[in-house]
Amino acid sequence: MKFAILFAAGAACLATAAIADNAILVQSTTSTKNAGLYDYILPMVKADTGITVNVVAVGTGAAIKNAMNCDGDVLLVHSRKREDQFVAAGYAKQRYDVMYNDFVVIGPAGDPAGIAGGTDVTAAMVKIANSKSKFASRGDDSGTHSKEKSLWAMAKIDQAASSGDWYRETGSGMGATLNAAVGMGAYALSDRASWGAHANKADFKIMVEGDQRLFNPYGVMLVNSQKCPNVRSKEGQIFIDWLISAKGQAAIASFKLDGKQLFFPNAR
Repeated sequence: MKFAILFAAGAACLATAAIADNAILVQSTTSTKNAGLYDYILPMVKADTGITVNVVAVGTGAAIKNAMNCDGDVLLVHSRKREDQFVAAGYAKQRYDVMYNDFVVIGPAGDPAGIAGGTDVTAAMVKIANSKSKFASRGDDSGTHSKEKSLWAMAKIDQAASSGDWYRETGSGMGATLNAAVGMGAYALSDRASWGAHANKADFKIMVEGDQRLFNPYGVMLVNSQKCPNVRSKEGQIFIDWLISAKGQAAIASFKLDGKQLFFPNAR
């Protein structure tokens, strides 16, 4: 009995400490974490607001599902169509623009499809398919995977029909997919931040960039407490307000890797 009382008291103290810590959980896309953005800005968030931000970094599709299952207070991802659907379904009341960067097509120096230097991404996809050059896809329902599928559709290519042949689906995150691409000499679509932070580049380089269809916006949403009563709405909104404030936007803009800016603030 004495042990049970002590255990209960200890559990209550831990719960109180967790609440006092003002911690929130953010379901996030992998690119922001892998690039090092959170390591850079979250100490500033803690210093300014007192809120500890814990991040679960998965593909956008998984992050959205987790948020819909009430496993998280804030959602930060990059798949605009699905973000709008998330809001329309009542899982968030509002989506906020935070920042953007772009996608790039990377490939080996040998460039078997002859796409290097191109600015028309669908033309590049057609050349990859026609030459049956290997292409590594995340195949994981992430924001990057969704963008890739939309580009194949724009190019009027049924890439899925060649799955296992020249079209290789890894079912993995961006880092693992880039490693697979380098290992097999395949092209791949990557967000610029993930490619910039990726260490295993070998002789690979950016082949196609600059097409407006490669625009990559990031949005942030507070999970609706009417759907998920456990959401820490006050703390989550404070975090969002910090991100879209002048100070938060300046912090995002000042984050660089090897002197290059990876994310560009665009909160309104």
